Amino acid sequence: MENNHMEIVELPKEQWKGKTIPLTTRSDSYYDFEISPLDADGCTVKIVRKPADQEIVHLPEEYDFPDSLYADHWENALAFGVIGGLGELLACIEVCPEEWSNRLMVTELWVSEELRGMGIGKRLMDRAKDVAVAQHRRAVILETQSCNTNAIGFYLHQGFELIGFDTCCYTNDDIGRREVRINLGYFFHREPRRR
Repeated sequence: MENNHMEIVELPKEQWKGKTIPLTTRSDSYYDFEISPLDADGCTVKIVRKPADQEIVHLPEEYDFPDSLYADHWENALAFGVIGGLGELLACIEVCPEEWSNRLMVTELWVSEELRGMGIGKRLMDRAKDVAVAQHRRAVILETQSCNTNAIGFYLHQGFELIGFDTCCYTNDDIGRREVRINLGYFFHREPRRR
């Protein structure tokens, strides 16, 4: 399939609410966190990409709440996707405004194996950026995991940068499990950072 024929369409909430996204993560590397204790003088944080001893795999079945479109807690979400000839979902992105901070959050992004490497992910992310511009948002933000190095590489290539992390978002041993929550952001109209 050529991506020129892969039309991205809006996925109406009344039709797609609750649609489970078969999001599987596979990686041969991860980002390790080395954090010194915070004291009166500060602390140091070092994030280093390392090869995994064995492939890291996370399946939808592992989670109590698998990824799905239009979850109740994402009020005012919008979803877009690519639909196959039999009406099956082949790729999607869901975004939701975070009103209090005037940012747009990417809550879901998935591209089926058969469509990967065809530019569909970039086109979906471009759609999210277009929504953010139309809504006058100051940034697009998202959450990923330290073991999802392929996704992190994609996001960095799309202009996102590290805005934070949470070492106990999923369990009390996220660093040991190599699954630390990483927050990334894409900023509109911002001065370059000084080093």
